[in-house]
Amino acid sequence: MKEKETSSSSKTQWKKFLNLIQLNKLPKSLIVLVLGLSLISTIAGLIVPWFTKDAVNVMTTGSLTISTVLLLVGAILIQAVMSSFATYNLAYLGGIVVANLRKKIWAKTLMLPIPYFDKNQSGETVSRINNDTQIIRELISNQLVSMFTGVVSLVGSLCILFYLDWSMTLVMLIAIPIIVFVMRPIGMKMRGVSKGIQEKTAVFTSLLTQVVSEIRLVKAYTAEPVEQKQGEKEIDHLFQYGLKESKIIAILQPLTGLIMMSMLVMIIGYGGMRVASGDLTAGELVAFILYLFQIIIPVTTMTQFFVGLQKAMGATERIAEILDNETEGMDQKEQTAKVNPQLPIHVENLSFAYEGKETILHNLNFTIEPGKVTALVGPSGSGKTTFFSLMERFYTPTSGVIRLGEHSIPEFSLRDWRMGISYVSQESPLLAGTIRDNICYAMTREVSEEELLRAAKLAYADEFILDLPDGFETEVGERGIKLSGGQRQRIAIARAILHDPKILMLDEATSNLDSASEQVVQEALQNLMKDRTTLVIAHRLSTVVDADQIVVLEKGKLTGTGTHEELLASNALYQQLVQQQFKVELAS
Repeated sequence: MKEKETSSSSKTQWKKFLNLIQLNKLPKSLIVLVLGLSLISTIAGLIVPWFTKDAVNVMTTGSLTISTVLLLVGAILIQAVMSSFATYNLAYLGGIVVANLRKKIWAKTLMLPIPYFDKNQSGETVSRINNDTQIIRELISNQLVSMFTGVVSLVGSLCILFYLDWSMTLVMLIAIPIIVFVMRPIGMKMRGVSKGIQEKTAVFTSLLTQVVSEIRLVKAYTAEPVEQKQGEKEIDHLFQYGLKESKIIAILQPLTGLIMMSMLVMIIGYGGMRVASGDLTAGELVAFILYLFQIIIPVTTMTQFFVGLQKAMGATERIAEILDNETEGMDQKEQTAKVNPQLPIHVENLSFAYEGKETILHNLNFTIEPGKVTALVGPSGSGKTTFFSLMERFYTPTSGVIRLGEHSIPEFSLRDWRMGISYVSQESPLLAGTIRDNICYAMTREVSEEELLRAAKLAYADEFILDLPDGFETEVGERGIKLSGGQRQRIAIARAILHDPKILMLDEATSNLDSASEQVVQEALQNLMKDRTTLVIAHRLSTVVDADQIVVLEKGKLTGTGTHEELLASNALYQQLVQQQFKVELAS
């Protein structure tokens, strides 16, 4: 029963591997060329021992002719030249495969929904794109066509050997079932070890990515010994798996060599007896031994291919996990509704829970008026940022709906919906590159210098940008580390202004700033919020007292809506938040 399950699993993995290769849509002409060159090289290799037989036989009679020598040399040269061309084109073919695979996985990764990234660490995904595809490349570049030509060489050599001396050939074939018997269990073991290596490589890559990206946190808390210990632990895991792989190879290669050497000794001994008895010529024995090597080399190649295939199966399984995931579907054809920012946004009976977790938002009902400012306030953990994620359609509500006018937001193309939104968060994420790159990020058209400068001015970013030696070409460093918090915020605001959003979402946009920076950023935000439907999250109530509407959330439940004055008079939680912020003495 277990063997049947293993066989079924092998077939499934082989099918996945073939499907993965077919995704590349490789040029058939190049495949035919590689196979043709390899075939010519193999056939030339089969001719060499035959000419050698004739050469040895005529040398014993002293009648070696120049034509025999030329034919032998010609066959050797043809084999070498064709093999060289085949090797290069095969490497080119393998390069195409890995490049196309990486493009497909990268494109797929970018289209995966946010819940996928909640469950999978970024370093593991990077490892699958980089390391696992390289294993498949090695199989194709180094072994796949060699396997094909090896089979041709094996079959051709066997046919010629049967023609030369069928009894000696039968003696040689005793080794084949022994090799198959040895290879099957070792190959299955190799697949498991290879999969383990890839998994541990992904974990190690994830650890490196995380620690290096947060190196300032590591150093601030003198956590170098902790991270060193963790890294060494993962390195040791990789080392142990590498040892397991080495043990398998250490058993496999000598065992195969031992079988082949035993077969060679038997053939030479038996062949020597037949030459002595006159049943076989010296040239035929030499040719037989050469053809034997033509079999040994393909069998060795097949062994390597089998090991490489087991590794590729493990890599294929991990790559397939990414490719089998559902994507967000940015350009659904069936969505025909157009995003109209002049319509109100209705939140109706909205509830949400992360997968396997308790409900975060409970049956929310309120309306966001177009062109107005709606502020969301409440203690940490009340679901404000989660609501923003639902607005961005990062997640799907557990129940209820968000509508723009009469249309629920899933009725709009996801690309159109998100292009109409600009999100300025408290982290103000910047990418490594220049200030220009970050302000113009994701713009689908060329941005003029006038537009760039105008966006910077409205965001009050031009004053510090123009003071920098390189101006807009200044490198911001990884995640904008070379800039202050206020500077990063203003660049994020300039980016939002340049995109001219229909809906603006501000998440704690001034929470991490000093008073001077907060005032400048707040003025920049006022420029950005003009005549836009704006949602604001803020703990600092000074940033929302002038909002057209304030929505109060507590533990994911709506406890009140209204203006600052209305809520101050009627909402106990809002009164408490105001008292904490401003220490206002409320009348009893």
